[in-house]
Amino acid sequence: MASLLAARRALRAGLEKSRALSHALAPRLEAIQARLPAMEASVRPIRAPREALATAGPNIDRAVGPAAAVLKVFDAVHGLEPPLLDRAAVAADLPGYLAVLAQLEAALRLLADNCGLATQWLSDIVAYLGERRLADARFVAGLAAALDRLRDDAASADLDAGLLAAALDLLEAEFRRLLKDHSAPLAMKDPAGGGSDPPAVVPSRIPPSVVYKLSLILDRLAANGRLDHCSSAYADARGDTVSASLRALGLDYLKETSGDAQALSPSVERWGRHLEFAVHHLLEAERKLCVAVFERRPEAAPLCFAEIAARAGILDFLNFGRALAGVKKDPIKLLRLLDVFDCLNKLRLDFNRLFGGKACVEIQSRTRELVKTVVDGAVEIFEELLVQVELQRNLLPPVDGGVPRIVSFVAKYCNQLLDQPYRSVLTQVITIHRSWRKEVFNDKMLVEAVLSIVKTLEINFDTWSKAYGDSTQSSLLMMNIHWHFFKHLKGTKLGELLGDPWLREHEQYKDYYSAMFLRESWGTLAPLLSREGLIMFSKGRATARDLVKQRLKSFNASFDEMFQKQSKWVISDKDLQQKTCHLVVQAIVPVYRSFMQNYGPLVEQDVSASRYVKYSADDLDKKLNTLFLAKPGRPMRAGSFQIKNSDDKITSAMTGLYRSASTLK
Repeated sequence: MASLLAARRALRAGLEKSRALSHALAPRLEAIQARLPAMEASVRPIRAPREALATAGPNIDRAVGPAAAVLKVFDAVHGLEPPLLDRAAVAADLPGYLAVLAQLEAALRLLADNCGLATQWLSDIVAYLGERRLADARFVAGLAAALDRLRDDAASADLDAGLLAAALDLLEAEFRRLLKDHSAPLAMKDPAGGGSDPPAVVPSRIPPSVVYKLSLILDRLAANGRLDHCSSAYADARGDTVSASLRALGLDYLKETSGDAQALSPSVERWGRHLEFAVHHLLEAERKLCVAVFERRPEAAPLCFAEIAARAGILDFLNFGRALAGVKKDPIKLLRLLDVFDCLNKLRLDFNRLFGGKACVEIQSRTRELVKTVVDGAVEIFEELLVQVELQRNLLPPVDGGVPRIVSFVAKYCNQLLDQPYRSVLTQVITIHRSWRKEVFNDKMLVEAVLSIVKTLEINFDTWSKAYGDSTQSSLLMMNIHWHFFKHLKGTKLGELLGDPWLREHEQYKDYYSAMFLRESWGTLAPLLSREGLIMFSKGRATARDLVKQRLKSFNASFDEMFQKQSKWVISDKDLQQKTCHLVVQAIVPVYRSFMQNYGPLVEQDVSASRYVKYSADDLDKKLNTLFLAKPGRPMRAGSFQIKNSDDKITSAMTGLYRSASTLK
């Protein structure tokens, strides 16, 4: 019994402990029960088939291997950041800097080639795990999202977080610095200003070592899509340098767009010298420098050089030629147009070499337009010269009987056209123009055309001489003109072509009209001092005195009238003036001296002697030697050379052909 009671107590105590334990475990069991679904999902792969798990392992290893290699490359890129962002290293050790940059470029190419592949492999293995439920679905989804972000980064090529762009910016800054430091304008003397000739070679001012650096930098920048940046920077620097160098020569005249050809003549001469200097020396040196800098990228050199030439102002030179072609037509303009054509023709091969590519199409087009305009303008003026000389026939001759300036102008002008360099240039210009019309032209035809102008001018002489009411002045004009032709054409190319008989004919005409002039004017005075009725005072002394007074009075009146009239006349040539005055003196003074020696005493004692004896022989000699001297600013006619414009209106094409012929260059 005691044993049973003890057993009952033990059982009751155990039951109470069990009940207490049950109350204590109930919350924990509920918590465990709540976590069971998640735990079941976590351990589900463990319950996956052994074959599926065995296959997943190698696949995971193959996908993770390339990804690990890509991560190592990323670490290497990160290690290149300090040297590539060092500004001092670019200038101090450019080859070393470019070597580090090459490592970055190689790493980025490797990343670009493999990052996408590694990402794809990882995506494939994640999809594999998800499809076979070998991993938690949420975990798989998270991996897939991360891989999508990585794939987007790879697609945007932002694998280096902007390191390559920063390095290229430093290189571009160094490229510009090198150009700036070695692109100072050259100090040059104006080659058109006289004195020493321009230097045969203009240094580029960029040492070979710097050219090499520029070439290296340009190559790397071009390889990374920045060739346009380099070309623009190079063209800006070098174009501005050449432009500044040329401006130092004084190119303000290139902006002249008005005036006549005579006023522009000095500018045309400078234009030719400056254009030749710019092409042969400055632009030629720039082309060679451009080829050297762009040695590794030769396809970009022509376009860059074209931009340099444009910035340097080559188009301004062509515009000046167009402006000259647009001024009013006159004979001087023809010479200036020939100067322009001659300059362009001499530079033709240089232009073809420097500006022959597609990049210089604007320069080519503007040059062709200028050449055509110059050729058309020159031929138009030349073909009108003969007509314009004919038009002078109806104009009045000079009031002083001197040589009309158109005579001296045409003589010297035609001689210029037939002498070098204008003869060959004009022949070439007309030949080109005629070829456009399928016609021929040669040097012989040019000579014939110019000689026709001279011979047409000769026809004007008779018309002009008949315009005077005084035959004596007509003789003076013809004497002046014929002597001018003989003296100024003898020994010249034009005189050679006209021939010695033609020249001697003009000399003979001069002698003929000189004799006629003396006979009809001063030759009429000597008979007024006749000795008739005075020999031996045959009719008495008083009668002889009266005769002497009458004859002296008539002589004085005729002399004063003739001297007053002819003192306004001119003999243009100094030698001819002196010779003519000498002949006049010889025709009058000896006769007057003899008359006064023989009969002067008859009136010198008379109270009214001063009324009759006005001059001594020496006085007459001095006065007569002052005749026919050119007066400053003398009015001239028969010389307003005019050219018809296209609208058939006649405008003064030469601001007076009365200008000195020495104005012809």
